[in-house]
Amino acid sequence: MSDCVPLDMTRRRKVAVGVVILSVSLLLAPWLVGDARLPSLRLPARVTPVNVSDVYNPVAAGEETPPGFRQLLTRDRIHPIYDPVFTSADDVDWPDGSLVIGVAGDNATKAYPVTVLNQREMVIDEIEGLPILVSW
Repeated sequence: MSDCVPLDMTRRRKVAVGVVILSVSLLLAPWLVGDARLPSLRLPARVTPVNVSDVYNPVAAGEETPPGFRQLLTRDRIHPIYDPVFTSADDVDWPDGSLVIGVAGDNATKAYPVTVLNQREMVIDEIEGLPILVSW
């Protein structure tokens, strides 16, 4: 067997890499041209707290999956991070160019590394007393 990659796979990889580079460059464009802040999610001025017990839970309700839906993992198989641990930006030892999802409030800013979110996908957290869900 040969380790040769068919030409169409090579072309697909080039397109995929191009899309990733374009996406990252568009995300970082304001930062690169002089605005030192990375783009981040700004919280709305007013957020109404929600009582979690009042929210519809499809798992507890025994809701069926849609016809034709191919479920690879059972529901709730990937557990979210409930109590994230943070450090100051000066103490972070992430490699340069690490991708993060940033959330900023009026007086606080948090960054969630995509390398961690690739494995856990969700972080249930709060910022300035408001609950947030960071999802990747």
